[in-house]
Amino acid sequence: MRIQSNGIALEVEDSGQRDRPAVLLIMGLGMQLTAWPTPLLQGLDRAGYRVIRFDNRDAGLSTGFDEWGVPNLLWNGLKHRLGWTLRKPYSLQDMARDALGVLDGLQITRAHVIGASMGGMIAQRMAWTAPERVISLVSWMSSSGAPDLPGPQPQVLKAMATPSLNPGLEQAILNMQRLLNMIASPTEREDPSVVGERLRQAVQRAYRPTGVLRQTLAVMSDTDRYELLADITRPTLVIHGREDPLLPLPCGEDTARRIPGARLQVIDGMGHDIPPGLLQQLLPPLIQFLHEHA
Repeated sequence: MRIQSNGIALEVEDSGQRDRPAVLLIMGLGMQLTAWPTPLLQGLDRAGYRVIRFDNRDAGLSTGFDEWGVPNLLWNGLKHRLGWTLRKPYSLQDMARDALGVLDGLQITRAHVIGASMGGMIAQRMAWTAPERVISLVSWMSSSGAPDLPGPQPQVLKAMATPSLNPGLEQAILNMQRLLNMIASPTEREDPSVVGERLRQAVQRAYRPTGVLRQTLAVMSDTDRYELLADITRPTLVIHGREDPLLPLPCGEDTARRIPGARLQVIDGMGHDIPPGLLQQLLPPLIQFLHEHA
């Protein structure tokens, strides 16, 4: 279904269990609602939750911002380091308002909010902006955005900053698979053919490489979020992989340190992905946390 939110249209999937407490899932940079692992969705369903997913703006089937063109991330990265203001089509705060609009469109007063990577940053802003709408917050493989935190490994940063904009279907799949392999959990690698087929389905559904760049610009320009985290009052679980090459572990540790009372769950062997085996390891504490704050 499509929901009008914050002046744009967002593609939403809702399990429709209206008598259950809601869990809103917010996906990361350039990823679509289909990227959430099926075992996670099934686990939340079995635990008694109404599960809601949506495509962020500029991703999947939601409204894009192609009229803003292709941002130069290298130039904007230099401006960012110099402290200059970045010209951008939208902010993470706008994306947090999108998420609140999804709840409005579904007539949901309050929800547990789980955000992965960039989605965790959006979820943090959502909990800061409208704490009365957030039952609990889960910030998963994300970051506080504090300026002194370590960044991605160089090869990962290079691969993200220079995407091929018109590579064709097969090359697009190979490029995405190469990047995912760089950030994957070292102790558990999914079958490449399974990953490749999942990527093929994603690219056939929507391929928005310039949207990824514009979302990246929103992340880069979100320079004060770390200062706001001390004001978050909602129960918070921070999940982070010990081997994350995109947002290293100190990013998760700093998030947990800044949010009052936050619980940190470090997953050994996990990179910047959610492989099936490690998901089975972290799903029970995640469900327990949600149950504790029903």
